[in-house]
Amino acid sequence: MQPLEQRIIDVNVLSEAETEVERVMQVCNACRYCEGFCAVFPAMTQRLAFAKADINYLANLCHNCGACLHACQYAPPHEFGINVPQAMAQVRLETYQHYARPAALGALYRRAGVTVTLALALGLTLFLLLTIALTGSLRHPPLAGDFYQIFPHNLLAWMFGSVFTLALGLLMAGVIRFWREISPGAPRSADLAEASHHALALTYLDGGHGKGCNESDDAFTLLRRRFHHFTFYGFMLCFAATVTATGYHYFAGWQAPYPFLSVPVILGTLGGIGLLVGPAGLLWLNLRRSPLHGDPRQKPMDRGFILLLLLTSLSGLGLLAGRDGAWMGVLLAIHLGVVMALFLTIPYGKFAHGFYRCAALLKWAIEKRRGSHAADD
Repeated sequence: MQPLEQRIIDVNVLSEAETEVERVMQVCNACRYCEGFCAVFPAMTQRLAFAKADINYLANLCHNCGACLHACQYAPPHEFGINVPQAMAQVRLETYQHYARPAALGALYRRAGVTVTLALALGLTLFLLLTIALTGSLRHPPLAGDFYQIFPHNLLAWMFGSVFTLALGLLMAGVIRFWREISPGAPRSADLAEASHHALALTYLDGGHGKGCNESDDAFTLLRRRFHHFTFYGFMLCFAATVTATGYHYFAGWQAPYPFLSVPVILGTLGGIGLLVGPAGLLWLNLRRSPLHGDPRQKPMDRGFILLLLLTSLSGLGLLAGRDGAWMGVLLAIHLGVVMALFLTIPYGKFAHGFYRCAALLKWAIEKRRGSHAADD
């Protein structure tokens, strides 16, 4: 076992990306032109030095809007080469890897690209199609939307419930460790309310001036913020549909399929539309965005996650439209394969960024309340 002194040193050794953020923050702390842009810069001003935990915190507080890059007098091609969004994005990926649980699987963040995620979804879909074919036929008489004649309810509930719970638990284990290491102190109800407001409203995607993010050029646009809202609230509506249907089944004794005008179907349809508009828009913006905005190496991970969300919605709406037809089993297998792929990538893909960002927003709310000496406590 290493001596205590050696272990302390190891914890505080900065990576190359973290060293770059430290350099950038020292320059920004002297300049402070961007202090009103987002939470990163006022949080920065509460520090004279930047330890590893501070750097990880600030990196996850950054929403990558790009406003500071376009306002900075020291941005490339200046010899200082200050690029806050790119430096922060590189550290965010390291954060996800460092706090991943089990630690050995942290490297999966670098492999969660388009090819891997689509291959996973395709493989799971083919497995389910093969299962249907071996137990009957891919084409069947209309089943009036009764999915459970294809796969039993208890089997689906056990499979997807256990995978989702395990995946979310692994992700939260990393987030909890991150939370403990950034030493935020105990939150109060007002801190939770403020952080929740900023997370749900995506306050810091307005560029600090209300005009939105810089995308492919100098122009401001609120599209990224709006597409994020479509995506997040679309996902939450789909989740609410699942929770409602679960309540119907286990507590009210109402068995699926449910009518088109029932609460679960309406929530799922609205959520599916949100998950079409949001991810499609985010993918369009991602393809057009300047390589100076963020870390280009992470684009495959971003796009893989966006495509999974988009395919989840497409397959879900397709299943709803064709649930009374003879190919309902095939549509069900496609949808379940995509959803299972999404669940399996939760702990080691782009899904993680929302949880780490919420933790950083909560720490910022605590720091603001405690004042200028919060970072020294």
